[in-house]
Amino acid sequence: MSLNKEHQQRLLDLAKSSIQHGLQKGCPVKVNLADFPAELTEHRATFVTLHKNHQLHGCIGMLEATRPLAEDIAENAFLAAFRDPRFPPLANDELGELEIHLSILTPAEPVSFTSEKDLIAQLQPGIDGLILEEGHRRGTFLPSVWEQLPEPEQFLRHLKQKAGLLPDHWSENIRIFRYRTEMIS
Repeated sequence: MSLNKEHQQRLLDLAKSSIQHGLQKGCPVKVNLADFPAELTEHRATFVTLHKNHQLHGCIGMLEATRPLAEDIAENAFLAAFRDPRFPPLANDELGELEIHLSILTPAEPVSFTSEKDLIAQLQPGIDGLILEEGHRRGTFLPSVWEQLPEPEQFLRHLKQKAGLLPDHWSENIRIFRYRTEMIS
């Protein structure tokens, strides 16, 4: 489901207002779903990615749809700005330098493959977001990560590392799920 430009702008404005609210009050903005059109109240999984001076400054999201789209954006924008453990919390004077990118995910679907080589052959650079699971280990890369890791072999090696596995690791227990995203920025 693709959102129209008005709905996309509404979500970007919501993300920014949730970050502003966080700077002032220390919590995300409360969303009144009655103020939003039906398309923005459907349960959808999202990621909010923040860049400052073209450098990553926070990325938080959910792989499964657990709440309405507008609520998910407000919550994830706040968390990306203030609770991503990789970065210091956003400061007041940084808000003007912030680029906000929203990713709305399709439901993840399992990928069937017979070997690592078969899996790599099925990957669609720039299109696929992947979730890798093995036992209690799990990692994901949004489709935008293909910009930094354009080769399928490299993409998969780094995803294994993100999941806490060695880059050359392979076993019959690895499970892969694929999703797509609608990018808004």
